[in-house]
Amino acid sequence: MNQTNAHAIETSELNYMFRHGRKVVNNVSLKVPVGSIFGFLGPNGAGKTTTIRLLTGMLENDRDNITIYGKSLKKNLPGIFEGIGSLIETPSLYLHLNARDNLKVITRLRKMDEKKVDEVLQVVGLYNDRKRKAKEYSLGMKQRLGLAMALLPDPSLLILDEPANGLDPAGIIEIRELLKRLNKDHGKTIFVSSHLLNEVEKTCTHVGIIHKGVMQFQGTMADLQESAGHGKLVTIKVDDTARWKNLFTEKYPQATALLSNEFVLPVENSDDITNITRELVMQGVPVRGVRTNEGLEEWFIKMTSN
Repeated sequence: MNQTNAHAIETSELNYMFRHGRKVVNNVSLKVPVGSIFGFLGPNGAGKTTTIRLLTGMLENDRDNITIYGKSLKKNLPGIFEGIGSLIETPSLYLHLNARDNLKVITRLRKMDEKKVDEVLQVVGLYNDRKRKAKEYSLGMKQRLGLAMALLPDPSLLILDEPANGLDPAGIIEIRELLKRLNKDHGKTIFVSSHLLNEVEKTCTHVGIIHKGVMQFQGTMADLQESAGHGKLVTIKVDDTARWKNLFTEKYPQATALLSNEFVLPVENSDDITNITRELVMQGVPVRGVRTNEGLEEWFIKMTSN
C-alpha cells in the first residue's frame, strides 16, 4: 500500500447513530500518523469499538469520510483491506488444529504463499509452539496467534481492539513488547484501543481520548501532559469502591472511582492528602494505600469525568 500520505488513518466528522437515535460517534476527526502506535482510549460506551468497526468496514458508513493512506475507504472496498490487518475482540480459532494449520486455512482461502506461515509465527514468538493445538494455548498465546493471522498479508496498518484484554501480567507484557517490535522492527503503524492506561503510556507514541462519542484530545504523549496541565491528583486505595462510593460522593464530589478499589481526587498540596486520609480513617474507611500521580491514568480521568 502506498504510504506517501502523512496519515495512515484520517477521518473527517465521522458520525454513527444507533436505531434508537443515540449518537455514539459524534464528529470524530482522527489523524493517525504513519509509523505511530496510536492508543485509542475511552471509558466503556465512549464510542471506541463503534469507531473501530467503522474503520474496518464492519459497520456501514453512509459518508465518504474515512481515508487509509490517503485513499477513500468507501471507494476502494474491498481491496483496500489487503493493506490492513485487524484483530477485533478475540480471534476466531480452530481449537482442534495447531497454530500452523490455523494459519494455513487462511492462506488457502485467500490464495496466499504458505511460506508466510512460519514467518509470522517467528514474529509473534509462537514458532516453537507451532505444532501445539490452539486449545492448549494460554489466552495470551491465542491473542498472539490472532495477531499472526492479521500479519499474514503483510499489512502496513494494524487495527487492534483491546488485544491485551483479560490477560495476566505476563501476557500483557508479551503483547506490549510484540507491538513495540512490530512498530520498530517491521514498520507497522498500529491503531490500538485499550482500557489499560498504564500499558498505553508504556507502549504508544500517540494517544486519542474519546468520551461520550466526542474526541477530547489527540496528539503525542508530551502533548497530552501539556494539554492536561500539571495539577496534582491523589489515588486512594480502599477495599472496595462500591462500598464507599456514597461517602466519597458526599464528602469529595470531585472524586472518581478507578478500577474496583481506587478513588482519584485533585488536591492542592501534601497537607490536603494528610487531612483527607485522616478523615477517611476516622469515618472507618480501610485506607490500603495513598499515592500521588501525574501519569496517563490521571489525565484520562480529568478528561472523561464530566
